[in-house]
Amino acid sequence: MDLGNFGLRLHADPSRVVVRPFHIAWGSSGGRTQRLVAEVLGMSTGEAREQLEEVLKDFEARHWQTRRVFMTRYDQIEELLDLNGAEIGDEKRQLIGAYFCHEYSYAAAALMNPSAVPHVDQSGMPAGSMRILMSMRAVGEGHISSVAFREGIITEDQELKLAPEPPFATATDMIMRGRDLEQPQGPVTIHRHRDSTLSGTVIFPITAAQSKGLEDLRIVRFQHDDESVEWIGTYTAYNGATIQSELLRTRDFRAFDLVPMTGGASHNKGMALFPRRVGGKFMMIGRSDGENLFLLKSDDLTHWDEGERILTPVFPWELVQIGNCGPPIELDEGWLLLTHGVGAMRKYSIGAALLDKRDPSKVIGRTRVPILAARDQDREGYVPNVVYSCGAIRHGDQLFLPYGIADSSIGFAFVPIGELLAAMV
Repeated sequence: MDLGNFGLRLHADPSRVVVRPFHIAWGSSGGRTQRLVAEVLGMSTGEAREQLEEVLKDFEARHWQTRRVFMTRYDQIEELLDLNGAEIGDEKRQLIGAYFCHEYSYAAAALMNPSAVPHVDQSGMPAGSMRILMSMRAVGEGHISSVAFREGIITEDQELKLAPEPPFATATDMIMRGRDLEQPQGPVTIHRHRDSTLSGTVIFPITAAQSKGLEDLRIVRFQHDDESVEWIGTYTAYNGATIQSELLRTRDFRAFDLVPMTGGASHNKGMALFPRRVGGKFMMIGRSDGENLFLLKSDDLTHWDEGERILTPVFPWELVQIGNCGPPIELDEGWLLLTHGVGAMRKYSIGAALLDKRDPSKVIGRTRVPILAARDQDREGYVPNVVYSCGAIRHGDQLFLPYGIADSSIGFAFVPIGELLAAMV
């Protein structure tokens, strides 16, 4: 199959840094949190000013609104320690905030596993063009994964034009009160700063369940029965020992709800949501046993039990296991599901299947050979011989397919839908 594959690549970039909270366990080391605050409060006004100026000289040019970030972090420490901010000058409050922050290179190791959706803002688009939004898995120090975004436009001529990255990246903020701010549990709501673009926004792990990473966001533009639209993504929360599937939900990409899922299927990776209800049910594709693909059904977006097996490995390129490469895409012919298969030497390839539109448990066809496989320059990287996507998008008679390369970088392809369907058996 002739793919519109071009040389544009997105790579890891250690210069992309944000300021993150530096957490010290409450009550540890003889009250280190309290001691640090006391040391700053004990400084003279001149000494505190001198120390703050030194910090700003090192870091203010590398970050956007650095002083605001320090003040926000101070407010959190004030809440924890029940300080009286009215008695503390701005410079000491900023310096306290600085002691509880650190710089983090969020994409120093890899950018990979992208997912594409129509952008929330389509204003000003000429006929035949679409503004898109990609989510990406960014991997930094300690192999901790976060969610980064990149905006762009697909033109009528199947060209991808990426919006430039802003010079500064900013992390989303969370508004919570009380001591669980240092290690919140359960659902949380986070906010993009009002002056930050999506291309400069990063979502970091927040809760204890997410502490080691937010992995492989599969995002879809979901249309509810009342015709309202919500962008919903499924991702894997990882705490270093166990995984938990969670939902990211937003209607404006300003506020995001991060919601843990429940039910037996929620302890598996790689769940992908259909873009609307089918037969009155929410539906997902999942890999409940780590080897085959299952159709999951639910009356509740957050609760998912085990489902019905619909696809098993058949062809040589997928004999080890198969999984999904993002949410199903609705066509006149049925639901187009991109799949990944693992073959000999743990080589990953991308294929596709077509599911019945009314009853997605029925498989109409599937590709006998991959549409995209790791080869040549796509083989080398952190994990060799891997191509992987978390979601393509339909654009006219083409699929726009962003894909991860060797768990290290991101490439792009256009796939003719007609040729893809014709290749199925």
